[in-house]
Amino acid sequence: MAFKHFINPVATAKKIMSHCIKEGNIVLDCTVGNGNDTLLLARLVGQTGKVYGFDIQSIAIQITEEKLIKEGLDKRVILINDSHENIDQYISEKLHLIIYNLGYLPGGDKRIKTSAVTTINSIRKALTLLDRNGLLLVTCYRGHEGGEEESKAVREMLQSLNQREYNVLEFNFLNHINKPPILYGIEKL
Repeated sequence: MAFKHFINPVATAKKIMSHCIKEGNIVLDCTVGNGNDTLLLARLVGQTGKVYGFDIQSIAIQITEEKLIKEGLDKRVILINDSHENIDQYISEKLHLIIYNLGYLPGGDKRIKTSAVTTINSIRKALTLLDRNGLLLVTCYRGHEGGEEESKAVREMLQSLNQREYNVLEFNFLNHINKPPILYGIEKL
């Protein structure tokens, strides 16, 4: 029997979400993309929970909305067609979990992608919205143009967080080639 727990950072993030999110939680997907994480989050928060979903691309919002409607989960989700850098303009309540999948929309225009500056600004705002014992998950994709720089900026920013306020974990495949994604997990103490 093969050992299949460490598949990739995306699968690991999904396992963490499935384990940590409970009925009634309020969560945030900062990079909706094709809607897969948003859909999972909507299932996990149940009827009494709420999901906020951001994406700068209207096509990502449309794709996600269609998936949510098809599954009957659209009433649990507030989709916002804006940069994740502006989350504080829309959200004031404390969040149980926040997730980022950085880079570009899979299957979309690769020139439209997250950047180190807006991502760092967004993460700083997200940390203030995160509830005590809440989790923030960031998957950094390093294989595209600008991805390595963004990943380094995220790592440096997270590394500087006060250990009395946050625990920060880096999940990285050390023996994989071609710059595999890195997952960062931040727990607010």
